[in-house]
Amino acid sequence: MTHRSVFFISDGTGITAETFGNAILAQFEMKPRHIRLPFVDTVDKAHQAVRQINHTAEIEGQKPIVFTTLVNLEILEVIKIHCKGMLLDMFSTFVNPLEEELGIKSHHRVGRFSDVSKSQQYHDRIEAINYSLAHDDGQQHRDLIQADVILVGVSRSGKTPTSLYLAMQHGLKAANYPLIPEDFERQQLPQALKEHLAKAFGLTIHPDRLSEIRNERRPNSNYASLVNCRHEVAQAEAMMRRAGIRWLSTTTKSIEEIATTILQEIRPQSLTY
Repeated sequence: MTHRSVFFISDGTGITAETFGNAILAQFEMKPRHIRLPFVDTVDKAHQAVRQINHTAEIEGQKPIVFTTLVNLEILEVIKIHCKGMLLDMFSTFVNPLEEELGIKSHHRVGRFSDVSKSQQYHDRIEAINYSLAHDDGQQHRDLIQADVILVGVSRSGKTPTSLYLAMQHGLKAANYPLIPEDFERQQLPQALKEHLAKAFGLTIHPDRLSEIRNERRPNSNYASLVNCRHEVAQAEAMMRRAGIRWLSTTTKSIEEIATTILQEIRPQSLTY
């Protein structure tokens, strides 16, 4: 497996460079060491970044991979001329050809995220995050009528990270409810959910994987035992079938895949904008 240092350089947060770079690197069997260099917004900082990259190249004896979303051409020129890494400039790769095709110039502005913070969409996302945190693990029964989706499933099936991802990335108010032993004894969903079944979406998981996850938290407990995990998963899936709740298995899926599947089911229009 290839080991390589990868730098993500930006005059903003570096999140775009890192997200895009990671998507590309995921196609390769390698274990990169990530170094994000945000707010490289002066020529002096560009020279500092170059020194760090070149020092890494000397120590490792191979070129670091450098993803950049630098907008300022003077700063970018410093990196291009002096950097001893393999440089992948995403703006020149994508923005310049688009300028030619569209016949218009891009804004070429640093820190476009500051515009985002003033938008209604941004404030909706913040409100959704606060809602999802307040309604995590069935903490609140109030205001479920405001929820866009209510995730249901056994403990450690992925409800909390999926709720927060839906809130942070898509501005959805996502509550989540764990199914607990008392629910399995009654063989009924929690009473608070019965009025909101149309918003409910179930998450299940293979018992073997669930046991592994729970053993990391409570090793050698009944909670984590394979027998108990098999029982809970079977009971949860049976209850969701009876209630007519849509559900999916999170066993081999990433949070992004789970969230996208849920969006396709409950709000397909949000995938087109």
